[in-house]
Amino acid sequence: MILINLLPHREAARKRRRDIFNVSLAGSALVGGLVVVAIYLWFESAISVQQGANQILETEIKKLEGQIKDIATLEAEISALRARQQAVEDLQSDRNLPVHLLTELVNQLPDGVYISKMVQVDQLVTLNGVAQSNERVSELLRNLANNTPWFAKPELVEIVAGTVAMSTREQKRVANFSIRFRLVRSSEAEKAALAAASAVIPAGAASAKK
Repeated sequence: MILINLLPHREAARKRRRDIFNVSLAGSALVGGLVVVAIYLWFESAISVQQGANQILETEIKKLEGQIKDIATLEAEISALRARQQAVEDLQSDRNLPVHLLTELVNQLPDGVYISKMVQVDQLVTLNGVAQSNERVSELLRNLANNTPWFAKPELVEIVAGTVAMSTREQKRVANFSIRFRLVRSSEAEKAALAAASAVIPAGAASAKK
């Protein structure tokens, strides 16, 4: 017996394929939407984590900045304390400077030289005086430079020829001079004296060996 299918099977097949395609398209769209949502959530999580890390870094940076300011303040206070300590030490050491100044001037003045005026401003001393000759002034400069640790950087400001009346009839030619030098503090003078002594001892030992 021959069976004949009179139903529209081609249209049914097309409809079935269309339904399958629509389902596949909807499934793909759903999967794509889920993937997009997952990626979005992952980015949001990463951004949130990064923002948290940035917040932690900002907090730590602010802490460090505060610590740096505290350190700078402490350093400034330490510097101020050291400056005060140095000022006190300088004042204590400078109490005897006038004594050393007068004593050393008496010891270093050569014969034929006398001081007419002395001015001290801080550690800078200016001497005005009279000498029998220019050679006496040169000798005084050498003494101030080489023979005492209490004076430093002596320099001749000026020297002018003049005369001094020895009597009503006799006048003598002299040299009016002005010398400037720096008065050394006690701590510096002691260091210079120790350095000079340590330089002399090896030299003496070397000569003794010879």
